[in-house]
Amino acid sequence: MTIDITGTTADAPAQGGAGVVLRLRNATLGFAERTLWSGLDLDVAAGEFIAVLGANGSGKTSLLKVILGQQRLLSGEATFLGEPLARGNRRIGYIPQQKPAGEGTPLRARDLVALGLDGHRWGFPLPSRRRRTDVAAVLDVVGGRPYAKVPISTLSGGEQQRLRVGQALAGGPRLLLCDEPLLSLDLAHQRLVSELIDRHRRERRFGVLFVTHDVNPILGMVDRVLYLAGGRFRIGSPDEVLRSDVLSDLYGSPVDVIRTHGRIVVVGAPDGPHSHPDGLDVLHDAQHEPDHGGRHVTEGATKP
Repeated sequence: MTIDITGTTADAPAQGGAGVVLRLRNATLGFAERTLWSGLDLDVAAGEFIAVLGANGSGKTSLLKVILGQQRLLSGEATFLGEPLARGNRRIGYIPQQKPAGEGTPLRARDLVALGLDGHRWGFPLPSRRRRTDVAAVLDVVGGRPYAKVPISTLSGGEQQRLRVGQALAGGPRLLLCDEPLLSLDLAHQRLVSELIDRHRRERRFGVLFVTHDVNPILGMVDRVLYLAGGRFRIGSPDEVLRSDVLSDLYGSPVDVIRTHGRIVVVGAPDGPHSHPDGLDVLHDAQHEPDHGGRHVTEGATKP
């Protein structure tokens, strides 16, 4: 496979349908006696950006684990490029939550990016001009060339996360899985990282599943929303899903969706902290704010 970090990968079109990279049919996932979600039908098209939202424990990260081959469905089917999901598929990129590298970690920026090229191979990679050129190209894409030789432990959280984006892009993915990649980043770096992902999914036409507790930073990028709650789900555009009537039905409890200044505020009013299996008090990783009469206010987003 030949990778062109500035364009597309030299691969055949997806075989799972016209432009479909990921397909789930009647998929059910759960543990012991608890079902996280069931009957999920989802197609992710090449170049499509889907935000995955929902309360803590609703199965957002578990969905990514299924796609990565780390977790099995209880029932249903899931295919990637027309083939059954398998662990270690290099055409599926992954960006984790931002976690600072430990102090003194000797791994350099260019070493982290290089893992996306040959980190799946056994042994130490052999130095070569091609490898150095490929790594340099990825660093240029994510703006990491100035600190290529710097230990990642000395970089800011935003700089480290941009390198993780580069690491994921280096493998030439057809599908990019993002698990809260903006968590703990300031607003400026949230914008930089999200725009970096969005620009390359458009240029290179890979699908994106973006797990987040707040859609606001990716407001203008999202094509569809997959909302998971209480063992159920809704799929549609942000305007179709992030509505008071839809979320109230999904949670089985009153939920107000208030639009303000191009953002959305989701307000839940449960009878108590355990009134709902997911708990609206943790909807979108709620931040408890004072002086709201016991109501918990959290922010999500939709297109204005």
